[in-house]
Amino acid sequence: MVIAMQRRLSHMLSLAGAVLLLGAASTVAQAQGKGHGHDGHVPPGQAKKHVTVSEAYVVTRDVLVKHGYEVVRYEEHDGVRVVYYRRGSRGHGHGHGPVEKMIIRPSHERVVFESAPEGVLVDIHVRLGF
Repeated sequence: MVIAMQRRLSHMLSLAGAVLLLGAASTVAQAQGKGHGHDGHVPPGQAKKHVTVSEAYVVTRDVLVKHGYEVVRYEEHDGVRVVYYRRGSRGHGHGHGPVEKMIIRPSHERVVFESAPEGVLVDIHVRLGF
C-alpha cells in the first residue's frame, strides 16, 4: 500500500511539473510578441504584390494555352488589355470554338480580370500570387 501511495504521489508531482512547464512556455511565447506590425515590418506572405498589366498578360497567355485555349490576338487601349481567345480543337478534329474575350485592367490595388473562365482565373491568380 505504501508503494502504491508513493507511485500516486510521484505521478501527481510529475503532472504538476508538466503543468508548470507548459505555463512557463506560454509566458515566454507571449513575451516574444506576435508581430502586430508595430515596427513597420509586414509579416511574410502578407505584403500586397504589385503586378503590371503586361506581366498579367504573359501569365494569362501561358495559362490559357495550358488549358487548351488558343490566343487569337490582343489589343491595348489606355492601359487595358483585351485578350481574344478560343477553345482549340483538342485533337478531335472538330474545329475551333467561338472567339471570346477577356479584359485585363489595372485597379488601385491589383490587376482585375473580367470575363475569364473560372478554372483559368484560379490558375492565373495562383501564378500571380494573389
